[in-house]
Amino acid sequence: MKVDSRRICQLFREMADFLSIKGENPFRIRAYEKAAEAIEHLPGDLENLYKKGELKNIPGIGKGMIEKIGTILHTGTLPAYEELKKEIPRGVVELLSIPEMGPKTVKLLYEKVGIKNIEDLEKFVNSQKLRHLPGMGAKTEENIKRGIELYKASRSRILLGKALPMVKEVMEELKKKASSLIERISTAGSLRRGKETIGDVDILVSSRKPSLVIDSFVELPFVKDVLAKGETKSSILTHQGLQIDLRVVEPDSFGAALQYFTGSKSHNIVLRERAIKRGLKINEYGVFTEKGEKKAGETEEGIYRYLDLSYIPPELRENRGEFEAAERGKLPHLIEEREIKGDLHIHTEASDGSNSIEELIEKAREKNYEYIGITDHSSSLRVGRGLSREALLSQIKKIERINSHLKGFQVLKGSEVDILKDGTLDYPDEILRRLDIVIIALHTGFKQDRETITNRIIKAMQNPYAQILAHPTGRLLGEREAYSLNMEKVLEVAKDRGIWLEINAQPQRLDLTDVWIMEAKKRGIKLVINTDAHHKEGLDMISLGVITARRGWLEKKDVINTLTLNELSKLLCKK
Repeated sequence: MKVDSRRICQLFREMADFLSIKGENPFRIRAYEKAAEAIEHLPGDLENLYKKGELKNIPGIGKGMIEKIGTILHTGTLPAYEELKKEIPRGVVELLSIPEMGPKTVKLLYEKVGIKNIEDLEKFVNSQKLRHLPGMGAKTEENIKRGIELYKASRSRILLGKALPMVKEVMEELKKKASSLIERISTAGSLRRGKETIGDVDILVSSRKPSLVIDSFVELPFVKDVLAKGETKSSILTHQGLQIDLRVVEPDSFGAALQYFTGSKSHNIVLRERAIKRGLKINEYGVFTEKGEKKAGETEEGIYRYLDLSYIPPELRENRGEFEAAERGKLPHLIEEREIKGDLHIHTEASDGSNSIEELIEKAREKNYEYIGITDHSSSLRVGRGLSREALLSQIKKIERINSHLKGFQVLKGSEVDILKDGTLDYPDEILRRLDIVIIALHTGFKQDRETITNRIIKAMQNPYAQILAHPTGRLLGEREAYSLNMEKVLEVAKDRGIWLEINAQPQRLDLTDVWIMEAKKRGIKLVINTDAHHKEGLDMISLGVITARRGWLEKKDVINTLTLNELSKLLCKK
């Protein structure tokens, strides 16, 4: 039975939950959590690393966990996991996801009352019997009731691309409403780090009148429900079901609080350990000596500088080598959106897009681009109204006519060419050679086995006219998992053949992932950030691709479409 890293990651997290409910040793619980975090960010195939004996070099994966990984790879599961699964129903584990429900409370309700799932809990809370249990009370009962409501409202995580504009709007409105009170404002948490999906949103404000800022926040028009309100903290639920938590801090602690609440957890643990080794204490208020003297806190830069580190951008704070690089002054100069010179994957009304070439040119020039690639679908993709050979040739002529009237801008002739089931491409070579941009992509056969789908993609990459592999793993966040693909083999061929890998900026894709982007960069593979836009407003999604590229440590030199038109034209001629 083939078991991938996601399954092992999930299994370890469930083991940690089971052990928490049983009240087991915290160090044992943390060992499973740390291993799950390490596996989630592995720079390669788990099974290959295990076979090569290289897992011992991965922080967070000890000898005992390596043995357990081996057992799962060989048998598909762990005996201890199967025993705990019989002992503790899955619904009981889910109770840990509810705010106010810690392991001890879950254990009490399960063992003493027989609560096995959220439905049982909701009935019990509504009966007002929970308040009579040891250590409980009417207040606890009310808190758990609100926690259930919150869990239901925010059960599914929201895409980064949907969260960002919503939060930006909230922040702009808050700044207008409390402009005289707010000195600094920023997002924090996973949103600020650019994670692909977001749970709760954290906003941080510095102000000398925190209670007035809180009053303004809870009165915003976006608020559906005020979940909590204090002097310096408040939590709301928006009409879209997004929970937003606001914290207000003193100006001289803003940097420390921003660093602390941005995370990630694993990054902050390393930072705290670094402070302790220097005889210091670090928290959300600042960096302090053993005598309590405050040494830094007003800015994030000051926090890192006092701990002998270069400033670490939020997107890199995942404990994936950023500390070692910051110590040596070797952190990358991360790519910025202003460095993007064009978008090489755009659809028009000729296939399944909404706009004409002329409308897309106008939008691209507003973004100060020097070029765009028109890459409508190829003929076999019926659902995408793919272009027949004749239609593509006609489009090529149309683009040539348009280009003859353009100055300082060029439309590149291209196509998103389907990889057929046998690995050949949807258009013959005599058509492909007439294009400036040839993007290859899978749109069918997603459930083929690992070897078949890998060989299919690799065969397509061998075509002499192939240039870009679009949305390489095929995932759709919350809808479809990635193909069962040997990505390491794909990277080997991309390196050998000079194929550029796409970072697809569609909010539901963000594909490649940051982990594989890092691995591609290590191998010297070039990448392209594209929007795969199907309407002109979609070109603005480039920002999400840039965020993902930054999480993958990319610099301007790593990304093809930071080249000027002249530079790109020369490169395309060589290819």
